Amino acid sequence: MRRPLPPPALDDAPLAPGLYIVATPIGNLRDITLRALDVLAQADLVLAEDTRVAAKLLGAFGLSKKLERYDEHAAERARPKAMQALQDGGRVALVSDAGTPLVSDPGYRLVREAALAGLPVIPIPGASAVLAGLAVAGLPTDRVLFAGFPPPKSAARRTFLEELAGVRATLIVFEGGSRLAESLADMAAVLGPQRPACVCRELTKLYETVARGSLAELAADPRFVAPKGEIVVLVGPGREEAASAEDADAALAEALSRLKPADAAAEVAKALGLPRRDLYRRALELKGGA
Repeated sequence: MRRPLPPPALDDAPLAPGLYIVATPIGNLRDITLRALDVLAQADLVLAEDTRVAAKLLGAFGLSKKLERYDEHAAERARPKAMQALQDGGRVALVSDAGTPLVSDPGYRLVREAALAGLPVIPIPGASAVLAGLAVAGLPTDRVLFAGFPPPKSAARRTFLEELAGVRATLIVFEGGSRLAESLADMAAVLGPQRPACVCRELTKLYETVARGSLAELAADPRFVAPKGEIVVLVGPGREEAASAEDADAALAEALSRLKPADAAAEVAKALGLPRRDLYRRALELKGGA
């Protein structure tokens, strides 16, 4: 039997008026931050993607607040009420069902409207499936592109992936369990079967799964045939294609307009990863023909 959560030690300092973007746990309730609890305890209004999910979260910590539905269907109706509360000096908290709000969730229009009205917008950081997946994937983290949910149909999904194929960054997408196997197969076909990847399922939860391998290996993994739970797929950057002779000539021509042949060759060699000696020889040819 799970032990009850201990009562939080809340900060009783008054909460300033404003719109608070509050991250909530993606699974394990103990990932809530003390600051998030401080805000939720004092908020005048909590905007929630699903009020039932939010009520369970609040109840787990002994809190009961006024809840207003704020999802893609109710946002247009709820936003004027939230803006009025903010303009009246209220404290409004926005939460999603799990993780950091606005990441593949509604809310950016409310943030934009509040900011344009000169009202305070305060981030309350915490759990994020995107960052949790990136932390354990073992893929490059210096450049990352979060692309949200791929289209549900294969043809549209392949077009979506083709647009991302040349991006020199680790790609991160969310995917539904019923589409995961087909989506991984499309990724292997479009992005390359040997491209390194990682599938994260049910992060921070009881059946947390982290599987690393090539896209071909993951697409063939029987564990990912319609699995249940929340899924994050991360795909490492593809290899850079070698610069063509036309690319090298164009870069050299531009560099020669500013630099001597030796310096131009050195600059282009560094930029394109080509041999400096060959580029210097070609720079002399281009310079002589000018």
